[in-house]
Amino acid sequence: MNELEKMRSEQLYDYAAPEVDASLKHARKLCTQLQTMTVHDENYRQVMEDLIPGFPITSEIMPPFHCDHGGSITIGEHVFINYNCTMLDEGLIHIGNHVLIGPNCSFYTPQHPKDYMQRRNPIETGHPISIGDDTWIGGNVTVCPGVKIGSRSIIAAGSVVTKDIPDDCMAAGNPAVVKKRLNGK
Repeated sequence: MNELEKMRSEQLYDYAAPEVDASLKHARKLCTQLQTMTVHDENYRQVMEDLIPGFPITSEIMPPFHCDHGGSITIGEHVFINYNCTMLDEGLIHIGNHVLIGPNCSFYTPQHPKDYMQRRNPIETGHPISIGDDTWIGGNVTVCPGVKIGSRSIIAAGSVVTKDIPDDCMAAGNPAVVKKRLNGK
């Protein structure tokens, strides 16, 4: 298993490895191209498909958009991601269908070692993030490593999501906590 495969399978990996570096460089080049584009530009769709393989025709990400790899991100159908989203996708990031994500949102999958001596080495672990179908994430939300947000949920603007949020819930705060149940559940 190479370091890129370890990265995507929640194992400790070397982020200075050549295959990880090549993936980072590929994504940086494409994200840089996106900074001067709109969703209406002729090359927008091609750049998005090169950055995020399988990027659906029914979905849009408004530039600027930043990610580390792109290949660790899956986007469902009819997804709208507003301006200035950052996805540190060392771990897998899955966005379900019909998801709305407000501006300035951040999704962080990397986790550095807790031991300060280990942090001196180029090692970390990526923990996946999953966003369920029909979920709305308000502006300026941060989602931390390993978090699952359930389907049909709402995350209030400015929240920091550090733990899983079940289906059909509205959560808010720092850290985000469930404030109420939705959809008669």
